[in-house]
Amino acid sequence: MAKKQVIIDTDCGIDDAQAIMMALAAPHIQVMGITCVFGNAAVENVCQNVLRVLSVCEREGIPVFRGSGGPLVGATKPVSDHFGTDGLGDVIKDKDPQWELKIQREHAVNAMIRLVTENQKQVSLVALGPLTNLALAVRLDPCFPQKLKDLYIMGGNMEGKGNVTLCAEFNFALDPESAYIVLEEFLCPTYLASWEYACRNALTWEFFEELINQDAAAAVFMKMITSKCWAYSKDAMRSKRDVYFGPGFVSYDAYAMSACIDGSVVTERIECPVRVELQGSMSRGMMALDRTNELKKSHSVFVLTKCDVAKLGQLLMASLRQPKK
Repeated sequence: MAKKQVIIDTDCGIDDAQAIMMALAAPHIQVMGITCVFGNAAVENVCQNVLRVLSVCEREGIPVFRGSGGPLVGATKPVSDHFGTDGLGDVIKDKDPQWELKIQREHAVNAMIRLVTENQKQVSLVALGPLTNLALAVRLDPCFPQKLKDLYIMGGNMEGKGNVTLCAEFNFALDPESAYIVLEEFLCPTYLASWEYACRNALTWEFFEELINQDAAAAVFMKMITSKCWAYSKDAMRSKRDVYFGPGFVSYDAYAMSACIDGSVVTERIECPVRVELQGSMSRGMMALDRTNELKKSHSVFVLTKCDVAKLGQLLMASLRQPKK
């Protein structure tokens, strides 16, 4: 059976690292390249984080490309400390001084266009960070979206609940214009794993303990990078995510990646047009679902609502049993 070809676009924080490992562990997935974007950390840190994940999993042959260092419009805001200042929990001391030599010379957006153009209707694009690289791709090549097989996005929200602003999810809030462009102009089949979808399909903290205490290099790495990170603390979540959704362990980007790896993970979804709000003092970056056809759009997306948590758990467990002995 031919392998499923995937490009991962990432702002590699801890949950991105988990999602990348999930793709690397899936035997039928071929990761063609990893494109980097600002978000959980500055894009230079993101590149180093991706290289680190590939090194842990002994998959250094996968090409890594540096992409956008800030949003499409306006100044780059200071990056959040959700996963520490470096995106991987601020626990890695031995940084690689040679990392830039290991990054491809080609810009991420050009690489994305080239790889998809060479393999038309074959490539699934999984977007785990702000959508800046994707918006630039469609500006450079207006036919780019129709060359994709499909698109999986971790981002946006369905109920106006926000995690960085009152009403907006992190990835969309960091670059609302790019999110708007992608959801207006990418007419390929598009699957959205929103913030609420991830939070409503949480795993238990007991599962998390079992996950990171497996006997493999990837699990040891994940245990280390989550060890001092408040986003992986039950106590810190009580005044944040738990207020909306109750307690649970959520690895956000894994929800988009798992849908790409195995469509049967998704058990319920809504098919409808969506639009990203660009104005609004409180709602900028919020995604609105148009279930009553007010917008008269020709294009719908699949907004994921329920998943098979047991299957998700199996994919997560497998992701940290690397490298294969």
